[in-house]
Amino acid sequence: MSAAAFPIALTIAGSDSGGGAGIQADLRTFSFHLVHGTSALTCVTAQNTQGVVRVEALAPAAVVAQIEAVTTDMTVRAVKTGMLLNQPIIAAVANCLQAWEIPLVVDPVMVSRTGAQLIDDDAIAALRSQLLPLATVLTPNRYEAQILSGLTIETLADMQTAAKKIQALGPQAVVVKGGGFTGELRGIDVWYDGTQLQVLETQTVDTQDTHGTGCTLSAAIAANLARGAAPLAATLAAKQYVTEALQHALRIGQGQGPVGHFYPLLRRAGASPASGLEG
Repeated sequence: MSAAAFPIALTIAGSDSGGGAGIQADLRTFSFHLVHGTSALTCVTAQNTQGVVRVEALAPAAVVAQIEAVTTDMTVRAVKTGMLLNQPIIAAVANCLQAWEIPLVVDPVMVSRTGAQLIDDDAIAALRSQLLPLATVLTPNRYEAQILSGLTIETLADMQTAAKKIQALGPQAVVVKGGGFTGELRGIDVWYDGTQLQVLETQTVDTQDTHGTGCTLSAAIAANLARGAAPLAATLAAKQYVTEALQHALRIGQGQGPVGHFYPLLRRAGASPASGLEG
């Protein structure tokens, strides 16, 4: 395959020093989809498998400069946003993106899958009003979907109703993720694009090492969009990638390890999911 055959994707997100999520997870995901990854950092975090120690935001102008440096030189086929951290960065990023006519995947990164709010109310309001209407695919988790829809989400029917309400805010399609649930709803997602309401289900993987699943899903959707897939097909393929990465999750560190983005290499080498993954 010639170099010209590789599409380019851009991730606008934070750095994870532990390598499990954020920019690091996005770039690995792009690579394993044969997509050249470019990046614009919004913040730098000091974190590991046990948690976040420190967060430093970049100036909005620095974020914009990175985006413009990439897009004035390369033809970007898809974009994803992750942790944007604050209202000024969200406004600056939205201003850059609003004139583009390329697919955009928005991982809202407002609330963790355990329910902890990660950005303040001003940032949430800016994300809702300025970024959501630009999204081709929006990927909120259960708690983010509750904030955006104003609903309490306890059942599959709740997820479906929330997806419809959120899609009315402007994104072309919404994937309400069920990874934060326990029991039969764990890992079940709901897709709604204004026409199709679909339950997305893959094999449930029993592992504590799930760090980076949200980043990986949204990056994989963006990678598939960059390669020309339609939004629903891109999402279905991305969900399968995450499922297999969970099957090869890394038992490293003393806390919650990351998913195994590089499982295609292990599969090619004939290694079992547990081979070489002990840290």
